[in-house]
Amino acid sequence: MHRLPKAVRLDDSDLQVYEQPAEPGELAVSGAFEFLNDSIESLQGKRLQAFRSGFLGIKTSGRTTLVAIASINPEEYQNAINQLTVNLMSNHGVPERSLALNLATEEIRYAESLCEYEEGTILALDREFNEDEVKECFKKFVPTTLANWEESKPLVYSMEEDT
Repeated sequence: MHRLPKAVRLDDSDLQVYEQPAEPGELAVSGAFEFLNDSIESLQGKRLQAFRSGFLGIKTSGRTTLVAIASINPEEYQNAINQLTVNLMSNHGVPERSLALNLATEEIRYAESLCEYEEGTILALDREFNEDEVKECFKKFVPTTLANWEESKPLVYSMEEDT
């Protein structure tokens, strides 16, 4: 089994702040590669918001502010690589399939490395330019109690230090 981030929508804010929001439950990656040719001065509005705190949905190229760690099987993992490969070619201008496949594999592996916490942990992203590079910092929200829907008790999270 593998673990990858999945888009979470707790309210409609992603619909307002991103040009294209990711779909809830869609597998996601950091997606920082989209901003490598930008500078903080060139980013404005919804694109700036996407830069600062948006994970990239691998199917839609939409952005999401929050992701939850989810377990997926090997077939879903390979499908994620394939979807991201297609996405990189059709939406991000990668000209060759072999290059897109290598980039997609690397990006999926990076996303998987973020999922070292228990399933259901929610991650948030804070991204900034640091001199000539993009720096990412992740915050985790860890479940502290189990949901009990029969008693209308939702899952409760606590924020822990940046990872």
